[in-house]
Amino acid sequence: MKMDKLLKQAKILQEQMDKMQKELSQKIIIGEAGGGMVKIEMNGNGEALSVSISPEVVNSDDIEMLEDLVLAALKDAILKKEDISNKNINSISQNFGDLPNWI
Repeated sequence: MKMDKLLKQAKILQEQMDKMQKELSQKIIIGEAGGGMVKIEMNGNGEALSVSISPEVVNSDDIEMLEDLVLAALKDAILKKEDISNKNINSISQNFGDLPNWI
């Protein structure tokens, strides 16, 4: 592959990655735990926006359970964000099969 073609494809790839990152940053991702009793909203940049806790899971005698649910909801949101990001990267990289695997 000629260097000018490689550079042109790299520029296109960078533009697509920038567009994907902008779109991802505007998405709202909801992580849940306890069957939806605890929810965490985050944006595609990984910034937590809100926490919602159903009154049914609030028990002053079992704070550890509530802490576990909040942590599980946060992990769920992070995994969902990573999944969306990976799918976007895979779809972009399929268009550049002849580029070295440096994405």
